[in-house]
This record gives sequence, C-alpha cells and structure tokens, in this order.
Amino acid sequence: MTTIFGGIHSVETMGTVDGPGIRYIIFMQGCLLRCQFCHNPDTWKIGTGTKRTAEDVFKEAIRYREFWDNSGGGITVSGGEPLLQIDFLIELFTLCKKAGVHTTIDSCGGCFTRDPIFISKLDKLLALTDLILLDIKQIDPEKHLKLTTKSNAPVLDFAHYLRDKNQPIWVRHVLIPAKTDDPTDLQKLHDFISKLPNVKKVEVLPYHTMGVYKWEQLGIRYPLEGTPTPNKEMIKLANKILETDKYAKVQVNKK
Repeated sequence: MTTIFGGIHSVETMGTVDGPGIRYIIFMQGCLLRCQFCHNPDTWKIGTGTKRTAEDVFKEAIRYREFWDNSGGGITVSGGEPLLQIDFLIELFTLCKKAGVHTTIDSCGGCFTRDPIFISKLDKLLALTDLILLDIKQIDPEKHLKLTTKSNAPVLDFAHYLRDKNQPIWVRHVLIPAKTDDPTDLQKLHDFISKLPNVKKVEVLPYHTMGVYKWEQLGIRYPLEGTPTPNKEMIKLANKILETDKYAKVQVNKK
C-alpha cells in the first residue's frame, strides 16, 4: 500500500473563525486561484509544503482535543485549496471519524469537476465531512475572473453538487470595497444562496490587509494597494442584503 503524503503549509492550534467552536486548522499547500486579496499567497505553489502523512498530522492535532470537546469544535482543513489533495483528506478524515472528531473543509471549490474519478473520491470525502465552508468570492463571472484569474463556474457547480448531496455548508463572502460590495452583485449572491436549502449559515467577512506583508516577502506586487477596509455601513448593508441574520448559529451534527 502506497503511503500518501500531504503538502502542509502550516497549522493553527486554536482557530476560532473557521467553523464551529475551537478548531485545529491545517493549511494545505497549493491553489489554482490567484485572488487579489489573498492573505496566504505563500500557499499558492502546488507540489510544495512540508510532506506529512495523515497519521502524523492527526496524532499532532488530537492532542488538542480537550479544547474541541469543550467548545463543540474539531479539525478544519483550509489552504490553499484542500480539494487539490483529496486523497490525503480522505485518509485524515477517516482517522478523525474513527475518533469522533468534527470535520470541516474550507474551500471555494475552484478545482471541482464532474470527472467520474474526482466525483468518486469526493463522495468518499463528503461521507467523512461534517461541514463545508464554501467561499463564494464573486457571483458575477467576469468580475470573478478578474478578481481571481479563474472562472466561478466550478465554484457554483460545486455549490449545486453539495446541495444535491444535502451536505451542510456555511457560505462565506469576503467584502471588498469596489470589488465585491456592489449591491446588485450581493443581491444576485443572495438569490443564488436562497436556492440552496443545505446552507446553515452565511458570513460576511470584511476585507483586511493583514497578509500584505507576505506579498512583499514574496516580491509580488499587491494588486489592492490603497483599498480601504469596508466601513460599518457597508458591512451592515451586505449583511442586510444577504439576510445573514436568517441563519441561526447552528451546531452541525457529526456524521
């Protein structure tokens, strides 16, 4: 049997914003998108990162279990794009479910495809996954392409697939002045979300610049230089249009 290694960028032992409760967050290396606002551009390069087995990562993570159990938390795999390393995720989440650990994936679905091989693996992974944090960066196709360099067609198709599988999801949208805050786009996003009965929560995430230093360290020009963080009125309007208050904070049950 071939040992599967995952390319790991980093971990966060006490995350509080990437799923319910306190989370142990594993950031995977590699991403297809090149989002102008990305705060982890150092995760972009595919095929790099620290090579680790799922068992190694799980044994390290499980040491923090007492914090998860007291908060209703668990393990979240983020990135980068986790689904680029789906075989590793299957192995990791198999260990998690044997131990009764709540599992979450933070993904935009940018690599989603209806290819039978991918779907077969995805179905195995979803059976082990309690929650998907689905990042919809821009509902407008042209604006999404400009903002991320990739089409949003796979993202929206992924949302539809998760709907058909009745997979619990939280939809997350980063609010960026002059990029993702247009009321017309937000209304279109609202209309899209309203047709997804598996949505348990909608989150507006205000744009921030905490990751700009990483662009500088990598010698990459930051494309949103000078873009301000959204003000309170802008955030309030986005929450109103997306009706985020409709979605009560729910504890997603374990599979």
